[in-house]
Amino acid sequence: MEKIKCLILGGGPAGFTAAIYASRANLSPVLYEGIQPGGQLTTTTIVENFPGFPGGVDANNLMDSMREQARSFGADIRQGTATQADLGNRPFKVVIDGETELEAETLIIATGAQARYLGLPSEEKYKGSGVSACATCDGFFFRKKTVAVVGGGDTACEEALYLAGLAKKVYMIVRRDVFRASRIMQEKVLAKDNIEVLWNCNTQEVLGDGWSVTGARLLRKDGTVFDIEIDGFFLAIGHAPASALFAPWLMLDEAGYIITEGKTSCTSVPGVFAAGDVQDPRYRQAVTAAASGCMAARDAEKFLIEQNS
Repeated sequence: MEKIKCLILGGGPAGFTAAIYASRANLSPVLYEGIQPGGQLTTTTIVENFPGFPGGVDANNLMDSMREQARSFGADIRQGTATQADLGNRPFKVVIDGETELEAETLIIATGAQARYLGLPSEEKYKGSGVSACATCDGFFFRKKTVAVVGGGDTACEEALYLAGLAKKVYMIVRRDVFRASRIMQEKVLAKDNIEVLWNCNTQEVLGDGWSVTGARLLRKDGTVFDIEIDGFFLAIGHAPASALFAPWLMLDEAGYIITEGKTSCTSVPGVFAAGDVQDPRYRQAVTAAASGCMAARDAEKFLIEQNS
């Protein structure tokens, strides 16, 4: 069984940043990239809001650079996904791909959170070409254009209001005849002149020209089918944090996000730290994920120093 001083699970901005800091602290980190190397950021194209790139940066290039920077400091980056874990005692036990057994003195969980999609083939086809699950990330590309937001909760209202400040028109596609959002959010949405709410509607298909989104086909509760012309299609129906593997040991909130202590990355198990979207139900940005990866590595370093002393 391989023994590791600092094991990092997840290869997004949080994981790679943790690996950079852990390497520079001589923690000899081993990072497994998981099922989506590069993290959720790689589902988009150009990132315009990551500091240091005034002209924007290709998402895959950004993650490749982070990966190589971590390697340059000595991080051992591997392919594989954690399939079993036992956090009951230190060293923690983790199994990769059902066969590789590891023991870790510290564990940084940076497994991320996946946006929920409708499951339409056309939605998958245009992902990154007009279909997005992050208005803050991609809304800037739709200035003075027409977009749609799917969802009726607070997040959907927040996304719609953000997009309304950029786009010419915003449709909200709501499957019920009422919002699930808080009253104040409902009032803000309904007061916006360029937001139109389409009640009792489900999306049948995302329409496109083969290259990008051109519209959406909707089905009303009364059976009416109609199309709307749009340039962007935004999902705001929630995220699913990749935390189930650790649920028997760690404190999670009602949505499954790992709870960390105060302004730290410390979880309810000493020696286990969480970074990135798996512990962040609010911001879910590459820059905040990277910052929390730094925190996790620093917290792991401090933990090991205290243990050894």
